[in-house]
Amino acid sequence: MPKRTPDVPANAASDTLASEPIKTTAPAVVRAVHVLDVIAASSEPVALADLARETGVPKSTLHGLCDTLVKLRLVKRHANGGMTMGSYVMGWANAFLSQTNITEEFRAVWEASRAFAQETVTLSVLDGAEVIYLACHNGNRPLGVTFRIGMRLPAPYTATGKAMLSTLPPGEAADLLAGVWPAPLTRASVSTYAALTEEMAQVRRDGYSIDNGQMREGMICFGAPVFDASGERAVAGLAVSFLTNEIDSETGRRIGRQMRELADQLSVRLGAPARR
Repeated sequence: MPKRTPDVPANAASDTLASEPIKTTAPAVVRAVHVLDVIAASSEPVALADLARETGVPKSTLHGLCDTLVKLRLVKRHANGGMTMGSYVMGWANAFLSQTNITEEFRAVWEASRAFAQETVTLSVLDGAEVIYLACHNGNRPLGVTFRIGMRLPAPYTATGKAMLSTLPPGEAADLLAGVWPAPLTRASVSTYAALTEEMAQVRRDGYSIDNGQMREGMICFGAPVFDASGERAVAGLAVSFLTNEIDSETGRRIGRQMRELADQLSVRLGAPARR
């Protein structure tokens, strides 16, 4: 079986489809999306046998489905038969990103600030109980993880996820996470909604969130919610990542405040009122 990327849990891409069966009159579409999710989550070409095992779709059905995906350039088939994502999906990704100016504004704010010029800084949005990364600047420090545009991770374990969840109306965050709790990414991953509630209260109190090794052992991230003119619900989240052994308590508080200031600058550019 191809190796998974170290920064994405093996089931992250297909958790939604696997845990919440979709009632539909077009099951072939659901199967195709599941196939694409599995291929996208792998760091190496996926063989048909592995794809059948991961998706539960019979090989006979997969043959025709994958042939169609290859013809549509949604999937690329390599000489050894393994499959990776095709180039056509970039058109969809670019179309999605072009519908919002948040990534452009993020780059403008970050480049003007240079507050974390050598660090890994990410921009993500909330999608159900997950965060999806829209923009990433991977720094020069060896964090042991590389963030990628389009990468998905469980929101409760990430700094941006905690920051965005903390801005939701009462009860909405609980409803989002009412199903099966996401599989932990590390031993430090918050294990209950009650514990997450305490973390969200800390975000509301201090203005920034902390992922203390919940997404990756040995890494600490500081995040903050980003707003636009529409109201108090965050439209995105910013985060910066460091090695845990580099950060003491006072340094962490300073970085948290800096991240809050950077998120505030981006919020103002998106039409939110200046934060007092």
